[in-house]
Amino acid sequence: MLKQLSDIAELPELRKRVLFTLACLAVYRVGAAVPIPGINGEALRSIFQAQSSTLLGILNIFSGGALGQFSIFSMGVMPYINASIIVSLLQGAHVIPYLDRLHKEGELGRRKLNQLTRYLTLFLASFQSFGLTIMITKMPTPGGVPVVNDPNWFFYLVTVLTLTTGTVFIMWLGEQMTESGIGNGTSLIIFAGIVNALPHGVVAVIELIKADEIGPIQALFVAAFMVAVIMAVIWVETAQRKIPVQYARRMVGRKMAGGSQSFLPLKVDQSGVIAVIFAVSLLAVPVTIAQFMPESPAAQQILGFMNRGTWHYQVAYALLIVFFCYFYNSVSINPVDLAENMKKSGGFVPGIRPGEPTAKYIEWVLERVTLGGAAFVVAIAILPDILRRQYNMPFYFGGTALLIVVGVALDTMGQLEAHLIMRHYEGFLKKGRIKQRWFNVGAQS
Repeated sequence: MLKQLSDIAELPELRKRVLFTLACLAVYRVGAAVPIPGINGEALRSIFQAQSSTLLGILNIFSGGALGQFSIFSMGVMPYINASIIVSLLQGAHVIPYLDRLHKEGELGRRKLNQLTRYLTLFLASFQSFGLTIMITKMPTPGGVPVVNDPNWFFYLVTVLTLTTGTVFIMWLGEQMTESGIGNGTSLIIFAGIVNALPHGVVAVIELIKADEIGPIQALFVAAFMVAVIMAVIWVETAQRKIPVQYARRMVGRKMAGGSQSFLPLKVDQSGVIAVIFAVSLLAVPVTIAQFMPESPAAQQILGFMNRGTWHYQVAYALLIVFFCYFYNSVSINPVDLAENMKKSGGFVPGIRPGEPTAKYIEWVLERVTLGGAAFVVAIAILPDILRRQYNMPFYFGGTALLIVVGVALDTMGQLEAHLIMRHYEGFLKKGRIKQRWFNVGAQS
């Protein structure tokens, strides 16, 4: 591993990309620590400590603690992700013909779709920042101390403008990281926010062990469980279902070509962290709406439903993950195109006729593989929360954060390895290669 890291330092282009990515993440972390003026920090921290097990606590983790400090980056990339979901759903459902035409125009159409996503992000950021500001000013604190010292119209105007500008800046920063850095910028921003909270959780556990509030056996059991879950996530994230493909021998000019065997790889979890991020983002929408009327009975019911410890929240979360797993595959993989390309190149699946039967077979396999991958993602996303309540651990160890951290780390290492191998260097693994998903949060395929 040390040799591979030294190889990265020897390649000027790769070294420049890595340093640019680290610099962008440093800028994001600095902005996440700059609070909005006029906020009572102690009162705000007491609110988030009391609601750490709710959806608000998950959104705080996704923002890297910026929401808990009500900093200029409190909104994070959630408005951008929500805008990407809306555009993707409208495009996939063929609701707006204009979006379908843009999708078929190649690179030019993709740029126009990304531009529409940016405009929609600006609108959603303004809407959500206004709701978040109202919620902060009206949320009760355990000590009865107001979070905002003077909630006048000037405070609302400056706060909404600052939060919206922060979201647009993060969106731009993520796009720059994707184009000029390593990995997907939006995913790396979420990754950095989650990893930032890990040292504080570890220190809190160590302090509780020293105070004899947690037994050493219980701590070792949870640590072993974490390692086992991480190994299972890595195994499933890199697992593939290989469909054998046989190529017929044919004459090309004066030479005989073909006759080789290959396979069509279908990943068990093709969507990766996309389904998890999209599910959390969509669950945050009703919370945003409820922020405009925090004292009404309807808003209280919505906030109660969004409590992460309730069974209906877990069911809704699981259904959304399954839906986005299938939706992502339907957008990224077209069995008809795969079958046609295979037929044109003289390939066929043994025992399956070329053309439409091959497309139906690929779709049949894909549906079942996706079901298995979605079931695993749901189990990882929900099971740790259930065990966490049983063992009453003091820090958040959720499958949502784990899936994002492992998935983004694997894909970033895969891209680094691809750069090394392209320049005739060794990869990170002595045998085999790191399998990648090449996902892109927010980009239209």
